[in-house]
Amino acid sequence: MNYHVLTLFPEMILDGLNTSILGRAIKKDLISLEAVNIRDYAEERRKGRVDDYPYGGGAGMVMQAEPVYQAYQAVCGRIAERSEGKPRVIYLTPQGQVFHQTLAEELAREEDLIFLCGHYEGIDERVLEEIVTDYVSIGDYVLTGGELPSMVMIDAISRMVPGVLNNEESAQFESFQDNLLEYPQYSRPEEWRGKKVPEVLMSGHHGNVEQWRREKSLERTLERRPDLLETAELSQKDRKYLVNCKYKSSFF
Repeated sequence: MNYHVLTLFPEMILDGLNTSILGRAIKKDLISLEAVNIRDYAEERRKGRVDDYPYGGGAGMVMQAEPVYQAYQAVCGRIAERSEGKPRVIYLTPQGQVFHQTLAEELAREEDLIFLCGHYEGIDERVLEEIVTDYVSIGDYVLTGGELPSMVMIDAISRMVPGVLNNEESAQFESFQDNLLEYPQYSRPEEWRGKKVPEVLMSGHHGNVEQWRREKSLERTLERRPDLLETAELSQKDRKYLVNCKYKSSFF
């Protein structure tokens, strides 16, 4: 997986993602990351300035089309050396579809992803129409730029790339598996401040442990995110358990 981030603040991207699990994945060449400074593609006479006043008036400034397009073209030129076809370009915007686990899994199958980070009052619509394939939001709120959303997405997508996580199962059986939240986790000591680890987890009976985990995932989803149950993969046994679950909601 190769990530290309078009941004006005490349150091923010590089400093934020070259650490911890992703940093190790980059060193192992499991993923690659480049942060492309859009200012490097500004007109020479403008000396790195990439914004201008909006037509029609209004507050703030708008990022110009040409520097963004030239930065995009430069990346596409590098990508074309090893693969064919137009890469997916993700524009981070509150107006896009809300990012979710299924989309992360879909994007993880791509060889190259370009993230476009806007600032100010946005980016000239004409270049968006020309290059963007996906409009994505990480939530219904407004941030100062697209850098943090792009890092959130890169983190989530990278977890799906083989080898990035030490335990391959951890990417598969965490929150949102089958559209259910993850079951509670416990570690040593057996008792902490009067609270004990559930006995079933120490029983050594794998069947009982798996049943307990499934039931707790169902309970937690019903309690905290009942909306997920509308698209969750539920068996008849699951549905029967939810009907009798102590966490009642308007879902049932």
